[in-house]
Amino acid sequence: MTSARIERLVTSGTFSLDGGTWDVDNNVWIIGDDREAVVVDAAHDAEAIAEALGGRSLRAIVCTHAHNDHIDAAPALAARTRAPILLHGDDLPLWKQTHPDRKPDGELADGQVLAVAGVELTVLHTPGHAPGAVCLYAPGLTALFSGDTLFAGGPGATGRSYSDFPTIVDSIRHRLLTLPGDTVVHTGHGATTTIAAEAPHLQEWIDRGF
Repeated sequence: MTSARIERLVTSGTFSLDGGTWDVDNNVWIIGDDREAVVVDAAHDAEAIAEALGGRSLRAIVCTHAHNDHIDAAPALAARTRAPILLHGDDLPLWKQTHPDRKPDGELADGQVLAVAGVELTVLHTPGHAPGAVCLYAPGLTALFSGDTLFAGGPGATGRSYSDFPTIVDSIRHRLLTLPGDTVVHTGHGATTTIAAEAPHLQEWIDRGF
């Protein structure tokens, strides 16, 4: 039995795109045990994330997508911990808007498996909110880390550059609704939910023809 656990840290900052800026609270997810961990979305406050990690070895900083509010603290956290920053290649144009002089250290690919503390995290490419958006599925923890692809109440936003509503609905339908209903969805903002709880909301969108 794995000793891995899931921890949530909420950090606050701003999200900027297309000339607008908004105040946001982000969920930073830490998956690991007492020895090692992975961080999903290093948002806003590298110091707070490092404090939450304590003395654990950070195996990777995984970016679910490259909107600035999900990646702004990633380089500072990487410098502090020597952990690699991982991002899907389709989101490099967005990444460069925030960090033009610092590339990610590695690319995420659909089906890639990341291991930490005895559990496996499978990368699911789920474009729509952003071209390179990914979710991480951890069946050993009955968990999905959805970034901004899926929230309690429906799909992530698609009203700005690099996003597309039919694409995100298609991603959710084919990549997420196929997961077990009891899978707990750990979102990029706000409350957790489950696949079973979100299926009726998502079916409404699908029935509209997307």
